[in-house]
Amino acid sequence: MYKIKLQVFEGPLDLLLFFIKRDEIDIYDIPISKITKEFVEYLEFLKELDLESAGDFILMASTLMQIKVRMLLPKEIDEKGEEIDPRADLVNALLEYKRFKEMTDELSFFESNQRKLNYRGNYTHDAREEAPELDLLLKNVTIYDLIKSFKKALMERPREAIHEIEKINVSIEQQIEFILNLLEDNTELPFIELVKDLNEKMRIIVTFIALLELVKLGKIGLRESEKFNDFVIFGINDG
Repeated sequence: MYKIKLQVFEGPLDLLLFFIKRDEIDIYDIPISKITKEFVEYLEFLKELDLESAGDFILMASTLMQIKVRMLLPKEIDEKGEEIDPRADLVNALLEYKRFKEMTDELSFFESNQRKLNYRGNYTHDAREEAPELDLLLKNVTIYDLIKSFKKALMERPREAIHEIEKINVSIEQQIEFILNLLEDNTELPFIELVKDLNEKMRIIVTFIALLELVKLGKIGLRESEKFNDFVIFGINDG
């Protein structure tokens, strides 16, 4: 039996990363023929289940087959006189997705730890109401945009001098109150402005998780910003 059939993947790049990690493949030297064969086998499995996501996998399978054919042809030469690797675009896409996945995994880890340390119902705002439609909460903003802004905030924070390690007491609930209080005085608030005075990495991470929690609850919405790698937070009127 084909073992991969027991796995569920978020998308075609997720599946390719699974193959690469499982077989300890050098991401810069992907064996296209082998990967394509296994990818097509998984695609057949998706077709049997009639999953809506099969379309993305079909597109990737087509891309892999094109790369496979190009690998058999004489290599194209770039402006510098060097051979063009047909796998280059795929490798770049995989590296970008890998960075994105690692970032989201880190966020999930911190959120999981916070959930263990803090009771979720101890802030005053009622979360039992039905949340507005997602289109009202996320205006031209994707999770990828949020991750890029979050990464920028971490990179731009002041570098801390290493002295004595001190535990930072901060919870998701505290940062939820922090965000909502700021929005009482500001109709809209850029994310970078929200975290500009948060010097500790942990505090920025918990604030970002609190932000996602508020979106989930329908208390705030996000829209794209004119500034690069930033987004704008706005409150949702409960009335």
